[in-house]
Amino acid sequence: MTTRDPTEQFGSTPAAAVIAACLQTQSSVPTRSGVSRLFGRSPLSDDSRPWYLGALGELQVAQQLAKLGAGWTVLHSVPIGERGSDIDHVVIGTAGVFTIDTKFHEDARIWVGSKRLLVSGQKTDHLRNSRFEAQRVTRALTAITGLPIDTRPVIVLVGIRSITIRERPADVAVLRDTELVRWLNRCPTTLDADVRERLTIALGQRDHWAAPSVQAPEVDIQAFAALRHEVDSARRARALWVMTIMAGSVAVAATLAVNAYSSLLRG
Repeated sequence: MTTRDPTEQFGSTPAAAVIAACLQTQSSVPTRSGVSRLFGRSPLSDDSRPWYLGALGELQVAQQLAKLGAGWTVLHSVPIGERGSDIDHVVIGTAGVFTIDTKFHEDARIWVGSKRLLVSGQKTDHLRNSRFEAQRVTRALTAITGLPIDTRPVIVLVGIRSITIRERPADVAVLRDTELVRWLNRCPTTLDADVRERLTIALGQRDHWAAPSVQAPEVDIQAFAALRHEVDSARRARALWVMTIMAGSVAVAATLAVNAYSSLLRG
């Protein structure tokens, strides 16, 4: 049964779309056996794992955005268009309007140039897609308010091993999740209080963004929390087995060394 807070407001649930997709995909995965649990096999399937990691990334960035002060408005999982697409986070403050595209790349090495972003050496469309999202928000807010709006795209990287900035893109900010709030707070003021209020009102109305045919995702927060607990428990079990095997290997090696030394002394 889906768990939804009856007081929940539009844009208040981080990672709503990816959590819903993750749980939908995971629903067809067979329950793990006792042996699988014992040895720490992950409950995630190959298909559900990308959705799961995407949800973790968006939740992590939402935690960072919660640190912004009262002068900021933050919406999560903002639907846009007629195909069920959404924008991870949209932020409005004195510094302007920002779309935030979260990317969870576990243990990856990131390379950033003015026109390319590589993940462990592989080309991506991250810069292009981020620009496209910002353009869509600009068009929507301009049409709603009649104001000339400029939306800045931001790519936030979660879970990466390292990042090399060869040349920063002129129009897209690329940041680690831990850098985001400080970066936003340092951006210069571009909006006065009246414009910011008009934009905040426009942003907070779902019918301005998604087509009537696009339904809000049903998000079972409790089910995702349970899945997350299972994944974490499996990871701990695997780590325990690794340590046990390593300890056993060391003990065997030590025993062999002692026996060899004893044989040498007797010889």
